[in-house]
Amino acid sequence: MSTIAARRRTRSRTPLLLIVPAIVILLLGMGYPVIWQVMTSFQEYGLAQQFGKPPTFVGLANYITLATNPELWLVVARSLAFCFITAFITLAVGTLLALLMARVTRTPRLILQISMLLAWSMPVVAAMTVWIWLFDRRRGVVNYLLDMIPGVDMNRFDWLSTPFTFFALASAIVVWMSVPFVSFSVYAGLTQVSEEVLEAAQLDGASGFNRFRYIIFPLVRPVIAIVLLLQLIWDLRVFTQIKLLQDAGSKSGDYDLLGTYIYKLGTSAQDFGTASAVSLLVLAITIAISWFYIRSLLKEDEAA
Repeated sequence: MSTIAARRRTRSRTPLLLIVPAIVILLLGMGYPVIWQVMTSFQEYGLAQQFGKPPTFVGLANYITLATNPELWLVVARSLAFCFITAFITLAVGTLLALLMARVTRTPRLILQISMLLAWSMPVVAAMTVWIWLFDRRRGVVNYLLDMIPGVDMNRFDWLSTPFTFFALASAIVVWMSVPFVSFSVYAGLTQVSEEVLEAAQLDGASGFNRFRYIIFPLVRPVIAIVLLLQLIWDLRVFTQIKLLQDAGSKSGDYDLLGTYIYKLGTSAQDFGTASAVSLLVLAITIAISWFYIRSLLKEDEAA
């Protein structure tokens, strides 16, 4: 009996031992930057400190400055709206493409998969160069094609001149870059759905929408949940697309999201203390968004 008990203890410890290397790597890779951010957020850390002057401890001054700054809360609200709208659009389009891949024959599916892989593998800067050229107000292909429609005047229309069109274009770019990941993830989940069950439901008169709602969606819901969570986190922290669009258009604060706001605080204003405080705010928002998913997982484990 003692031998059996020892084997059971060893078996129960094996998953913990396997996860230790990943935890150590995460602590080494992320622990120091997070600690540095926390320490810096309580200090006055500017250009002088970059040249060796010791930082001054200011306590909660940076956080108080942020809490009383209405511009920050506008940026936070704008970033949350952008990430939620973009993430849900990405999820909807990606799921539809995954369903399409599951229904078409082999050749169209390969063409669609290769096309999405090419879009997904394209470097962000190279992709942004193409997108900015497409929507250029003087030589843009999009304006040229739209201007050919009778009654539509898009001659020299500047897509980057207003916050609404700016963020609409930014959202379209982020969706285009993110859809392949969502599509392949959901398609992988769809391959686990039994064809026999779907055929039986179809014979019983269930419509395509009902088959998706009552059979497909419950089975792929874990995949959709984790994909949506990842998209929300990525879209909240989006930076490169917004920064390059700002370089091509306006650099006004009305066009900032949290990523570019932190960048401007750190590089333009040389206020690394306040920038660190905003970074920790982003971390807190990310944890808050993730908690809903983690809580649902814990509930499922308890129910099981």
